Amino acid sequence: MRVLLDHWANRGKPFYKKTLHRLDAMGAQWHLMLPVQPLKGKYQRPDLRNHRKLLVVDGEVAYMGSQNVTDSTYNLRKNIRRGLHWVDLMVRLEGPVVASVNAVFLSDWYSETDEILFGDAEGVGIGAAQGVLDCQIVPSGPGFEFENNLRLFLGLLYSAQKRIVLISPYFVPDEALLLAVTTACHRGVRVELFVSEEGDQAMVYHAQRSYYEALLRAGVHVWMYRKPYILHTKAFTIDDEVAVIGSSNMDMRSFGLNMEISMLVRGASFVAQMRDVEEEYRDLSRELTLDEWMRQPLRSTVLDNIARLTSALQ
Repeated sequence: MRVLLDHWANRGKPFYKKTLHRLDAMGAQWHLMLPVQPLKGKYQRPDLRNHRKLLVVDGEVAYMGSQNVTDSTYNLRKNIRRGLHWVDLMVRLEGPVVASVNAVFLSDWYSETDEILFGDAEGVGIGAAQGVLDCQIVPSGPGFEFENNLRLFLGLLYSAQKRIVLISPYFVPDEALLLAVTTACHRGVRVELFVSEEGDQAMVYHAQRSYYEALLRAGVHVWMYRKPYILHTKAFTIDDEVAVIGSSNMDMRSFGLNMEISMLVRGASFVAQMRDVEEEYRDLSRELTLDEWMRQPLRSTVLDNIARLTSALQ
């Protein structure tokens, strides 16, 4: 068993040290990802993060999506006091696509350990699984020359003909993404955006809110997943043919600084399953209207805009 742990996400959490002791006791090989440990001579950039969430079992089955390996409250006292719970979405994979997920893990393992796992890369995931889905794994991060996830998202948004459904816990778009979303509305595409009614990260939450007026005026249907739940799913669907699911938020941090993994899926049957998920989310959400939004107090608008100005640093 090999485990890579996100240094920034785990270092302040309860039971962190106990978890490491348990991994040692079971004989697991584990390493922190992008650790900042000056006493050990590790001077990683503190603003970089490996944000991927993936699991590969025997090279035959893989899981990926938005789920962290933790309690739905994230085990933080402040979250427990507020009654917050995270809502996530994962997919189980079989077939050739498993090899691609495994390749991402192997590259991450090599980056942290300088160890090349030749045996783990041979013959994994090459068998054909049931179904007729076309899948492509898209890793992204600062080590890539281009912003792979952003370019994928933009290409799909501009190709939409009838419907776009976006699900993002942290929707802080750059100019290109905002233009793609609003342009889709202007050409008659129905665009829906699912976000959380309550935020877990104050500055990001307010930066996201600063875009609501422009989105609503363009015709985007904004659905707010009711508190005390944080809709942590990261996915979107295009028409009835294409879906993307993974770890990437729709913000500048995920596009430029975080290491992410996304999966592009082409197939009506998969999109139909995503439609069921979207309908469930819609039943647990309320739609935000422009009239309601324009009644926001001035202090909220000022705070939202200040957070937007600093969003590139968050």
